[in-house]
Amino acid sequence: MTPIKVLLADDQALLRSAFRVLVDSEPDMQVVGEAADGAEAVALARSTRADVVLMDIRMPGTDGLTATRTISADPDLADVRIVMLTTFEVDEYVVQSLRAGASGFLGKGAEPDELLNAIRVAAAGEALLSPVATKGLIANFLAQGGNVAEGPDGAEYSERLAALTGREREVLVQVAGGHSNDQIAERLVVSPLTVKTHVNRAMAKLGARDRAQLVVIAYESGLVRPRVE
Repeated sequence: MTPIKVLLADDQALLRSAFRVLVDSEPDMQVVGEAADGAEAVALARSTRADVVLMDIRMPGTDGLTATRTISADPDLADVRIVMLTTFEVDEYVVQSLRAGASGFLGKGAEPDELLNAIRVAAAGEALLSPVATKGLIANFLAQGGNVAEGPDGAEYSERLAALTGREREVLVQVAGGHSNDQIAERLVVSPLTVKTHVNRAMAKLGARDRAQLVVIAYESGLVRPRVE
């Protein structure tokens, strides 16, 4: 089995050392590099071909969010998955991390097993946050006056959404509602495989890396509006 290649990006050397010991103790993963800032993280992501980057949000110079956007925008790094790390579990950071292309978000105080599981989940191409959790987080964030639309403008989103078929838009709305493929299939009276196909096509057209990012796009494009319970 080829081990999962992990890149550590954090400005605290002591924390990187602790993470290295933890990751290298697992037979199915290994640390392939350490970065003290975002720019170095981007360079090492390219040179090491890391599978997963543990990325601190706040670093001097180029921060983690900027580095994540750079990695996500590089077609050559399309297979790199990013798990954001922070001591500040604030909704805004979670939302911005997801829209930047991260697979998820983890507090630095997470248990060792949580961290290792996050690496494995991200390496498998899955989102750490379920669509249900993402929906709740974003709806709450927007209801409090937050704004996630800092990237593409309205015209670009209209263009992206226009590329979706009617059925793909329907499925995107259902995904944004936190529903699973099986639930969507039942609601739209189609097979789960058909739903999966529509989800994959929507992700490709919208440039989303996973389902959680689809939820972010659905909200920030205005296709779905937050509903305050």
